[in-house]
Amino acid sequence: MELNEKLMLEGCRKDDRKMQEQLYRAYAGEMLSVCLAYEPDRDDAKDILQNGFLKVFRNINTYNGQGSLKAWIRRIISNTAVDAFRKRQQNLTLRIDDLRANNEPSEDVSDPLICQDLLKEVEKLPDGARMVFNLHAIEGYGHKEIAKMLNISEGTSKSQLNRARKLLNEQLSKVG
Repeated sequence: MELNEKLMLEGCRKDDRKMQEQLYRAYAGEMLSVCLAYEPDRDDAKDILQNGFLKVFRNINTYNGQGSLKAWIRRIISNTAVDAFRKRQQNLTLRIDDLRANNEPSEDVSDPLICQDLLKEVEKLPDGARMVFNLHAIEGYGHKEIAKMLNISEGTSKSQLNRARKLLNEQLSKVG
């Protein structure tokens, strides 16, 4: 570890804001590239970067010097990006579950996406993914039932549902 890195590390452990800023400036550019690998939207990637560095500063005392500091920071940033992805997936699932429970469009203006808009995005899905998505998420059928109805395997049903969710997530990130 170079002397400058040691000084930044010691300063960060003492909550020295100047040293935290130096550490941030030293690694932010490279770590933003890591975030962009997980999240193509630059603004969302910057949010992930900020959240990741907050975790770095909160947990700096757990860095034990084994391995490079950059690799340790990168792992935290990567984990933060994965957590953000999971949260988006969970939010999409919650929106889909809301659709299943309430087939009428929401009148609540504070909703990030009203049901009609989500249904328009569902219409853009490829046939197989759209069919499985509608049967599972909207109609409430299980994968076993869908497999019988469409003459496909349960695994294919699950795969198509995951594909539909991924595509919807991409479409919704462009809309929202």
